[in-house]
Amino acid sequence: MKIGFIAMSGVRAHNEELTKLGLTLPGFVDRNRIIASLPSLGLLTLAGLTPAKFEVEYHEIADLKKLPELPTHFDLVAISTFTAQLKEAYQVADYFRANGVLVVMGGITVSSLPEDAREHCTSVVIGEGEALWPEVLRDFEKGCLKPFYAQSPPGQFDLANAPMPRFDLLDPEKYNRLTVQTSRGCPHRCEFCASSILLTPRYKVKPVEKVIAEIREIKKIWARPFIEFADDNSFVHREHYKKLLRALARENVRWFTEADVRVAEDDELLGLMRDSGCQQVLIGLESPAGNSLDGLELKSNWKARQQDFYKSALEKIQSYGITVNGCFILGLDAHTPAVFDNVFQFVRESGLYEVQVTFMTAFPGTPLYHRLKQEGRIIQDNAWELCTLFDINFQPKNMSVAELQTGFLSLVKQLYSTEETAERRAKFKRMLKTSPHFGRNARHEKLLAA
Repeated sequence: MKIGFIAMSGVRAHNEELTKLGLTLPGFVDRNRIIASLPSLGLLTLAGLTPAKFEVEYHEIADLKKLPELPTHFDLVAISTFTAQLKEAYQVADYFRANGVLVVMGGITVSSLPEDAREHCTSVVIGEGEALWPEVLRDFEKGCLKPFYAQSPPGQFDLANAPMPRFDLLDPEKYNRLTVQTSRGCPHRCEFCASSILLTPRYKVKPVEKVIAEIREIKKIWARPFIEFADDNSFVHREHYKKLLRALARENVRWFTEADVRVAEDDELLGLMRDSGCQQVLIGLESPAGNSLDGLELKSNWKARQQDFYKSALEKIQSYGITVNGCFILGLDAHTPAVFDNVFQFVRESGLYEVQVTFMTAFPGTPLYHRLKQEGRIIQDNAWELCTLFDINFQPKNMSVAELQTGFLSLVKQLYSTEETAERRAKFKRMLKTSPHFGRNARHEKLLAA
């Protein structure tokens, strides 16, 4: 029996003006392109759970679309998709079903819209796939797939039981980084975030030995890889991560992750990050403006309380030679047109090496989507193709859609101009030359010379 794992890849913004800017200011879409080009770790993990008696293939839809027609030699296909490509994923699923192929769909978006997805596939997997895939395969063999497979209670899969993803199915030449998950969940229950809220109610970590084993498996196909930790928030359990980083330092890899500003509180942690090959950490700052973070989290106002410490925290992290990609969300309810200047001035004053700006986006299944729906502020129902982070799918509270769009475009032009980008790089290098935390080694010398 042949199983095809098919990832919907190649997300692009619908916003024509931003797309045009991306041609001349590529910095502002770099992160978007990276995300769109990453392989589906979820599908590779399910492939790792699939017994050897099944033949398996991994494909990305961007590659399959180059063929005269989609291949139909599978007995079953499993499809995973970004929200923005959900409708295209439905078309792909419809095609396979029309050609007699059984179709299973899963992932965060599908778990949020299971009834809609069921109209286009044989079965819908709701929740963590690792907990449900063995049952799906058993029913597939017996010829009695159920319409829905739901994890109950949700989010209880133990990462100590995580299978080895099938990295061997990948062509490493296609990617600039590969993903490894070290944790799942986040202690911050942000209104706009789908992954932590929908997949697991608690923060959990993968054993160090399993993470290192996965990295060594990647090294079999890529001698010195660039690893992205596919975590919502690394380093929450600090002692666990210190153990991981000590082990990681022996693997000679470069890596990137997402975290919050608390990493600045721990010098030992920062030193271990530096020495184990951390190139950059992405931090969701969300907004530097006044009380704009108030109420953003549904459990507490932790991020709002950190706002006054943002600049000192960023300075501390970068003093270790770890660049920070500071992320800002435009269009929060407290934002007025003044926010665009606020972000620009903060970026200048903080010394951020990288910056990412996106629109607040109401993704399906999130508390944000449900609230804006109730308030009548969703611009168009089911317009999931606008969930790219670079398109607007809601009515802002304290400005018009046009003001949000115009202000965003103006900010992008400022932030990613040649002059501003060069100055950010130069400021970072000047700081490193006098930093007491910046160890001088081959990587650091290369960074200073870049």
